[in-house]
Amino acid sequence: MDTAVKICGLREAAHVAAAAGAGARYVGFVFFARSPRNLALADAAALALSVPEGVAKVALTVNATDAELDAITGAVPLDMLQLHGQESPARVVEVRARYGLPVMKAVGLSDAADLATLDLYQTVADQILVDAKPPKGAELPGGNGLAFDWRLLLGRVWRRPWMLAGGLTPENVALAIRSTNARQVDVSSGVETAPGVKDATLIRAFCKAALG
Repeated sequence: MDTAVKICGLREAAHVAAAAGAGARYVGFVFFARSPRNLALADAAALALSVPEGVAKVALTVNATDAELDAITGAVPLDMLQLHGQESPARVVEVRARYGLPVMKAVGLSDAADLATLDLYQTVADQILVDAKPPKGAELPGGNGLAFDWRLLLGRVWRRPWMLAGGLTPENVALAIRSTNARQVDVSSGVETAPGVKDATLIRAFCKAALG
């Protein structure tokens, strides 16, 4: 089965190169001040220019305003916007129309009751990122290294391409793919040695395990 890998929260050109060299099809840049993976616009622009052709550049934002998105899209060459906050379906539609870029909406799951939210966003987003719902009081909406019960996804019918996230590591990603039939997987903290500190060896190991 052909699997696509996204390495998110990249901050260094060497790690972008490691991700692309290992076969990742997406690289993610974080624009969220409270995240240890947050990037300044100038740094993100330089990183984006180092991304090889054919690898999609994704900007992760959290409840970003139009002004913030204007600044990001004006400074950084991007292929996709990832909305990782509490953006409403209407806001997803607005962002798609305003920026002319595909939008990936993150949806957090913890139990079966959350599946209705997933279905709702499938009607408006270009892709869905299925992540673990952050614990109450968490500083970050994602990148917490938490997994959810993959059995929640069994038998799902998807209207849009979707990506599995949440607690994935080089050790468990192959099992996650087999358990969910995911065709796309996303990792951030699972290839780090400390919050926000990526490791090229872990990136390569994750891609190898995911791609088989």
